[in-house]
Amino acid sequence: MKVVYTEGALSDLEHIVDWLTAHYPAIAPAVERRIRGVIAHIAHWPESARRSAKRAGVRVASIGRYPYKIFYRVTDDAVVILHIHHAAQQPWDEQP
Repeated sequence: MKVVYTEGALSDLEHIVDWLTAHYPAIAPAVERRIRGVIAHIAHWPESARRSAKRAGVRVASIGRYPYKIFYRVTDDAVVILHIHHAAQQPWDEQP
């Protein structure tokens, strides 16, 4: 299935990579690869992640050893990446 990023999701990914590159340059490429790998998995198995309890139609995928979550919607022809969120922030699916 095709993957489409919202502007917000692209901005999230850019900020994550920039921040990690500035503070933890040794792991920044691995984190970005892992995020992109999970998104590729989602593209093949879009229904595999849990549903958000707070936002209808939104699914949430964890990326494993790194503290990020990917929020997305599945449409008829695409997976729409809505947001990439660090676990230390207020949960995105609980924000108004």
